[in-house]
Amino acid sequence: MNLGRAIVFAVAAVALPLVTAAVPPGVSPGPGIRYATDAYPGFDSEDELLKLARKEPRWFGWLNGPEKDTAAEQLEYAASLESEESWKAARKAYDALVREWPTSPEAAKAQKAVADICLGKLLDSEAAFAEYRYLLDFYSAQCDYDQIVEQMYRTAELMRDEGKTVLFFRFDNTVDVRRAYEAVVLRAPGAAFAPKAMLTIASLREDEDKPETAATVYENLRSMYPDTQEAAISLYREAKARMIVLRRCEYNRERVQDMIGFLTFALGSGKLAPGEMDEVAAFRDEAKALLEEEAYNAAKFYDSRTRTKRSAKSAYQRFLDEYPASDRAPEVRRRLLELQQEEGK
Repeated sequence: MNLGRAIVFAVAAVALPLVTAAVPPGVSPGPGIRYATDAYPGFDSEDELLKLARKEPRWFGWLNGPEKDTAAEQLEYAASLESEESWKAARKAYDALVREWPTSPEAAKAQKAVADICLGKLLDSEAAFAEYRYLLDFYSAQCDYDQIVEQMYRTAELMRDEGKTVLFFRFDNTVDVRRAYEAVVLRAPGAAFAPKAMLTIASLREDEDKPETAATVYENLRSMYPDTQEAAISLYREAKARMIVLRRCEYNRERVQDMIGFLTFALGSGKLAPGEMDEVAAFRDEAKALLEEEAYNAAKFYDSRTRTKRSAKSAYQRFLDEYPASDRAPEVRRRLLELQQEEGK
């Protein structure tokens, strides 16, 4: 099942092993951490894009429904197919159990088996992710939450590495992969891998050519996980993303001033590498130059036949007060002196 998305025919030769090692505490929701109900700027809407519908019995139940009369019997039947390595048939049998007896004790076991087969045997990481997410959303109390969410994260990583193949053509599935990472963070904001997942989300936003949204995710990462290595990486990447936005957008004084403030903060944070410091300092010089250019153009605007000399003098004087070391300062001083001499005649 791909839940509305094209099925991935992965080219991996081996399956990703299931995670059995102990997961660091704090993966599942707990006191003092963020929840999916908190704001996650830069994420797509979970309700609009990632919400799953509950599985229901398929049409033509005589063909697609369960083979047995009870959930226990169906689980045993599906397991027998799995032992015979009839992977597609086993997946279908497990899935039929979940659809026919969704509240049975066997349903959670069957749902996990569907996800495991998709990942480990059918090598369909995208379908596997959807099935693990369904297990976590509908059977969170009947499964090992920490283990499953860890597996979801590893599966999202696999999705990113594999890309998507449809009709033998392989292409990046950037949006689907990003949403998978977002789903993981929303379900496990306290996990050890959450900062890295958010860093990937922001990077994928950049791949989508959405630097402003990427900067928002980088900023949120720094706010949520301030003492992590990912937060330090985000600071530099956020500066680069913000600079792209600044260069693309129409001039806005408030935006430029905010950018200068952010870059000054970044330079004083102690979290930038030497090479990054040089680049961020150059960004700040560029932003300051934009303000200087705007101030100079404003002063020139007042120095026209339609404006009074007093207005022009005031504008030039403000420029000199604010940018006394500017390359344009000598020119401005000369013009200011001319206006003062003209007024004295």
